[in-house]
Amino acid sequence: MKAPRPNFAHEASFAKLLCGDLPEAALDALQELIGRHKVSLVRGDVTYLDGGWYVTHSGLLRLAARRRCAGIHVQPVLKFSNPPNSRWVFRATVFKSRTCKGFVGFGDAEPSNVSARVRGAEMRVAETRAVNRALRKAYGIGICSVEEIGSVGEPAKSQPQASKIPPQPANGNYGGPKVRDRLCQIIRQHQLDPNLVKSYAVDFCGTKALREATRAQVENFVAHLADWAQKDRNALLCQLNSYSPVKGRAA
Repeated sequence: MKAPRPNFAHEASFAKLLCGDLPEAALDALQELIGRHKVSLVRGDVTYLDGGWYVTHSGLLRLAARRRCAGIHVQPVLKFSNPPNSRWVFRATVFKSRTCKGFVGFGDAEPSNVSARVRGAEMRVAETRAVNRALRKAYGIGICSVEEIGSVGEPAKSQPQASKIPPQPANGNYGGPKVRDRLCQIIRQHQLDPNLVKSYAVDFCGTKALREATRAQVENFVAHLADWAQKDRNALLCQLNSYSPVKGRAA
């Protein structure tokens, strides 16, 4: 039996009951998500966290089922994994049809970037993150999945790092000139592709464009990028490469 189409009035009432008085922009964003992807807050397809909407793993799987996804192939990337230290990297490929060449997403997890509630299950978290990223690419989901940032109600691991960056006045230029300069410095120092970094930043911030991200979101991303590049550049490159366009990819 097909799931009923989400009714926005019902969804909005549930959102206010669950999240309190939401700003008009949040309700507009929810309406757009419902209209475009037929997701449902009532069914748990999306969740509201820290002022933004996030899609859930179950919501992505339901979306794939509705769109008649042909298959999902997942495998560990052993070259970048370190099982003794609970460090895992997975590669997922989503096939929208039998003739689709596939949409690829990478996911990583280690004790430092997962919630304390799921310590010991880093392999499963990395697998879920990879599948989520591949599904979001395949079906054009412009918001991040909650599993990619940690458990609901618990801040992402990168957030404490933001305190290392002095607050800068917002001027609509990616969080301020000093934050932008710091980002450029990281890109040069670690020889990163700026276009892939920008794509990752948009994904990390959960916005449609980087200019829509708040100063705090950009500061968090820059701190996260610097920390990851310093600790494991190869794994970061693996993540960035997941945003590379594949020539001849079919939809």
